[in-house]
Amino acid sequence: RAVPGAIFATVLHWVFKTTELEFLGAGDVGTSVLGGFTFILGFLIVFRSQQAYARWWEGGTLLQQLRGEWFNAFSCCMAFCNTSAEKAPRVRIFEHQLVRLVSCLYGAALCQISEMEDNAFEFLTLEGFDAEGLAF
Repeated sequence: RAVPGAIFATVLHWVFKTTELEFLGAGDVGTSVLGGFTFILGFLIVFRSQQAYARWWEGGTLLQQLRGEWFNAFSCCMAFCNTSAEKAPRVRIFEHQLVRLVSCLYGAALCQISEMEDNAFEFLTLEGFDAEGLAF
């Protein structure tokens, strides 16, 4: 598809360089217009690229902030668990379930924002949950 256009451009270039016909050339005005167009196009490309890069960094920063906030909330839940010996088995079960739920929460958040075709993120197993409790 590009071959005919390339041949046409080559012929035009050869005609402009080999002939002295003034009416075929664009002259100084054409050079200034082309220079202005090139400057504006370059400026727009650089501006758009900077905007996209800034948005990408902002998204990554917000994702790390989310991860930190959830980690702090999870840590607080673990820190305030009951430490009495008679409740230790139930507290241990609660802690394991909480770890698995937070893993699912973070994985679901990643699946929501991911643009990959295969959203197969690794989760902790849902061991200790009954199927009825997981049904939504």
